[in-house]
Amino acid sequence: MKVNLKLARIGTNMEEATVVKWYKMPGDAFQAGDTLYEIETEKVSQEIAAEGPGTLLEIRIPEGENAEVGEVLCVVETAT
Repeated sequence: MKVNLKLARIGTNMEEATVVKWYKMPGDAFQAGDTLYEIETEKVSQEIAAEGPGTLLEIRIPEGENAEVGEVLCVVETAT
């Protein structure tokens, strides 16, 4: 099933974040716990891990670009 992964609010005042690095590229498979990407806000940087297995299909926000909370960062195909 295709799933849109959106930027989640990781702090109470967070409105946007910058995508610092993508650890997976389109076509790459991943397992639960694998780091997919890293984001940075004004106060913190955080690696975001996959919740389950799947394949990265599409990156919507490239490295170095900002995204607002709730914006789609990427599309994945889940294994279940």
